[in-house]
Amino acid sequence: MGVKPSSRGCFGWFIVAVILALIVGAIVYTVKKKSEKSEGPAPIPGPPGAPDKKYADALKIATQFFDIQKSGKLVDNKISWRGDSALRDGSQAKLDLSKGMYDAGDHMKFGLPMAFTATVLSWAILEYGDQMDVVNQLEPAKDSLKWITDYLINAHPEANVLYIQVGDPDTDHGCWDRPEDMTEKRPLTQVNTSFPGTDVAAETAAAMASASLVFKSDSTYSSTLLRHAKELFTFADKYRGLYSESIPEVATYYNSTGYGDELLWAASWLYHATGDKSYLQYVTGQNGKLFAQWGSPTWFSWDNKLAGAQVLLSRLTFLGNKDISNSGLQMYTKTAEAVMCGLIPDSPTATKSRTDGGLIWVSQWNALQHPVASAFLAALYSDYMLSSGTAKISCNGDSYKPSDLRKFAKSQADYVLGNNPMKMSYLVGYGENYPQYVHHRGASIPTDATTGCKNGWKWLESKEPNPNEATGALVGGPFLNETFVSNDRNNSMQAEPSTYNSALIVGLLSGLVTTSSVVQSFT
Repeated sequence: MGVKPSSRGCFGWFIVAVILALIVGAIVYTVKKKSEKSEGPAPIPGPPGAPDKKYADALKIATQFFDIQKSGKLVDNKISWRGDSALRDGSQAKLDLSKGMYDAGDHMKFGLPMAFTATVLSWAILEYGDQMDVVNQLEPAKDSLKWITDYLINAHPEANVLYIQVGDPDTDHGCWDRPEDMTEKRPLTQVNTSFPGTDVAAETAAAMASASLVFKSDSTYSSTLLRHAKELFTFADKYRGLYSESIPEVATYYNSTGYGDELLWAASWLYHATGDKSYLQYVTGQNGKLFAQWGSPTWFSWDNKLAGAQVLLSRLTFLGNKDISNSGLQMYTKTAEAVMCGLIPDSPTATKSRTDGGLIWVSQWNALQHPVASAFLAALYSDYMLSSGTAKISCNGDSYKPSDLRKFAKSQADYVLGNNPMKMSYLVGYGENYPQYVHHRGASIPTDATTGCKNGWKWLESKEPNPNEATGALVGGPFLNETFVSNDRNNSMQAEPSTYNSALIVGLLSGLVTTSSVVQSFT
């Protein structure tokens, strides 16, 4: 009989404990909310801090792939297994198109992705040149950029003529030989008023405009780049048309799905390079309404520049003068914020396009392009927020800090560098386990081998690892199930690197190599 009163006492104390816990929880929640509401702006960073060894080492490796991809007469050649090649490119048109860079594992010079490579590399240098300099990679990056822009200048001999391809892809892809030993014909392809190419001309204008800022200390070269950029933009805008419709044969390799994004991207860079408000009006006025897809986040890539243009223009909202604020500019920033909200994993609007390991997943072919591009944009946007003292962004009512974007950017970089289910670094030369069968002709053929167009195929089919290391190559990457066929050189979907991938990974690593310094004006 005496048990019941004791039981009631224990139950009573339990009720009291629950009530106290609820009260304490409510107090903590209230304090936290008040703290969040009163939270000041994010701290503005100072000069670059000590380098993060992981990202610094990876950056030093990543920049080397540009040297591997160089065409022409190599100056101060750092790659023992590379030599002069394609010295007569352009000669049939009395042009010197010997420079530039090969696109991937082949020997083609494709204008659209090559110009995109230059624009992204320029952007990386402009934003993170001080951080590149900390680890002695600024000058190599500028040298690689100039190797492309020298080519682009020569590829634009007249106001309304742009050479957008060197080589015939069917012929080129029918060979497996070293670039130094090429004997096949190298025809030229151009866009002009009769066969327009708004997309490729505008992307080349963006490359020239952004590079003019990189090289502004050399006023003559910078002015030359800017003149070409303005002419190309006028040509692209006046004679509108997809280059892959004007020249259908290019669609097999780099089919363009639109040109409005390139027009906005080029005008954005021209505004930054010139300060001419007509370019700002171009992107915020009728053309913005027509092409910008405000409110609809997209993926950043060689084919679609909208997300890049949105982030680049949001820089003006964060850091620009009040006299350039307008509703169109705010729409770019709002859409850029939506892009960021889609990237942060626990955001209410987070994209579900991810592997189980957290890698952004968009395309089976060259899978790493989109996650690296997304991470590069996230690092930039995070630094714009920090530099402007912006504490947070809102994603459907939930708030996220610059540190959340930087955490996402690091997660994608870390995946590339080996923090993935395969425990493989997809950056050749970094770590202990990286691809040995890279789909790359020069890397796969011994330097002392004598091969022509056809008898070099044995090196593609060889079961031995590449005799030459394609250091710095960012290969295509894993499948959706996060597997990678590592012993098949003919697995071009996964094992082929591309030059534009290198620009993106160099940009990302440059943003992570050390704590960011405050973002400065380009001009």
